[in-house]
Amino acid sequence: MGLSLADFEGRWRLSRRIDDARAGLTGRLEGEALFVAGQGGLVLTETGRLRYGDGPPLQAERRYLWREEAGGIAVFFEDGRPFHWFSSDAPETHHDCPPDLYHVRYDFSAWPEWSAVWQVSGPRKDYVMESHYTRVTGCGGVPER
Repeated sequence: MGLSLADFEGRWRLSRRIDDARAGLTGRLEGEALFVAGQGGLVLTETGRLRYGDGPPLQAERRYLWREEAGGIAVFFEDGRPFHWFSSDAPETHHDCPPDLYHVRYDFSAWPEWSAVWQVSGPRKDYVMESHYTRVTGCGGVPER
């Protein structure tokens, strides 16, 4: 299944679990991921309420830029630094950020539901973060073209 950048445009329900082996804690985020056209691709804004361990819930927000590149999707940090590249045919990749290594595997087998599982390791990091995305349909869910 070949996915293009346009397939992601719109609003998604986001459910995330973080298993932090080093801290012995679990985090959960419930929120949304919004992909909107901009900056030569799609701007992804993830927002939600994060509960980490027994701590109080926090409001969380991250932005990334997704662009079609080399037959796949290149993901950049909000400030334009390269993050990683993937495609539906090559859904596994990594981001080396010394001293840490970030490994991701995307799963599009149940499209339009999809997931990303990150395994992060380093001298101060040891966690798995699993994110599930489900398309929001109806009013405000999918932008009109």
